[in-house]
Amino acid sequence: MNGTDRKNKIIFHVDMNSFYASVETAYDPTLRGKPLAIAGNAEARRGIVVTANYEARGRGVKAPMPLWEALKLCPNLIVREPNFDRYRTASTQMFQVLYEYTPLVEPVSIDEGYMDVTTVELKMNPIQLAKHIQDRLIHELNLPCSIGIAPNKFLAKMASDMKKPMGITVLRKREVREILWPLSTVEMHGVGKKTAEKLTKLGINTIGDIANADPHLLHRKLGIGGVRIHERANGIDQRPVDPDSVEDFKSIGNSTTLPKDEKNVSTIKKVMMNLADSVGRRIRKKNVYAGNIQLTIRYHDWNTITRSSKLAYPISTHQDIFEAAWKLWEKYWSGESVRLLGITAMDLVEKGHAHKQLDLFSYDNDEKEEKLSGVVDHLKNKYGENVLLKGIQLGNDKSALLRDKKKRGTSLEKDFLRDNLFNQKE
Repeated sequence: MNGTDRKNKIIFHVDMNSFYASVETAYDPTLRGKPLAIAGNAEARRGIVVTANYEARGRGVKAPMPLWEALKLCPNLIVREPNFDRYRTASTQMFQVLYEYTPLVEPVSIDEGYMDVTTVELKMNPIQLAKHIQDRLIHELNLPCSIGIAPNKFLAKMASDMKKPMGITVLRKREVREILWPLSTVEMHGVGKKTAEKLTKLGINTIGDIANADPHLLHRKLGIGGVRIHERANGIDQRPVDPDSVEDFKSIGNSTTLPKDEKNVSTIKKVMMNLADSVGRRIRKKNVYAGNIQLTIRYHDWNTITRSSKLAYPISTHQDIFEAAWKLWEKYWSGESVRLLGITAMDLVEKGHAHKQLDLFSYDNDEKEEKLSGVVDHLKNKYGENVLLKGIQLGNDKSALLRDKKKRGTSLEKDFLRDNLFNQKE
């Protein structure tokens, strides 16, 4: 397949099918063909389904369903808790296979990525190449995938979603009107539930409606995102497959599900101090500062809110992060019991580009705080997270904190790809 003279690009979107469940099945072949769910915090929370294989989905099991409900639908459901070390290893192996065909591989999460195979010189057409890659992942790693083939990233992503599991789908730009336009807006990659609701209020219900809408209206109502989805709906996407895009991180965050629904303020404060401490250590490790702090609160009924606050100056210490998050908590907490909390540092800038308006009264303190944070980070990295926890952070339930250390965090994918995958590629 010689693509040097091709006018159109050939982009693959490789999407692993039910990845966590597939990895567990590859590890334990006795699970093959049986309904399987991956559920986090099975003991403490009675379990929430993270993902399920296709045998379980066929019986109505899906995320984020409570485990008791899943077992009611599928009494013979097999349940496994997440094993992230296992998933990281499988992801690394999967991407190593993709890199054998082209250096133009862009990981976008732990289980999916784009490939630009336009100039790959093989004696097979794009469909045959996709089948070859799919077969290798099955035979070598026991991991199924679906592959979308298209002239750009958006169409390739839409194509890979059309046939699962083990699908290979070609989507050409001239087919957008026939295949994509009849779909509802929420089925479009890049359009979430809230955006779809806004579009509905504008009388826009399908991808075709987006394509034919006034782009100035979409920009006025949705900002730059409105212009972007208008282009995508018309099959336009100029983004290249960028192997280095994983470096362009825009946020660093952690969240944790509480052992029980909680409204005790002192307990909430302890959890948030731990989260702020973790986020602070991670942004300092990457030599960046945060210009915006976001707080996520998920209530007992699964209603979830996110609120953020632009900061007067970039910050990196756990104390500053906690104080910014706590102000958001005091302002927006409804008083209802909480099941999950998350803190995210956003609008990140590199250390050399962060500026703070210093004065004679704060300079010495800022300098001491930064040096202290560096010492604390060193000790925690060497001796563990609990070595210097303050009393209010540690509380009485040390075992719960140790469990939280193992399970805390929702930024697995980007950090894993950035810190591990590219080191192995080189």
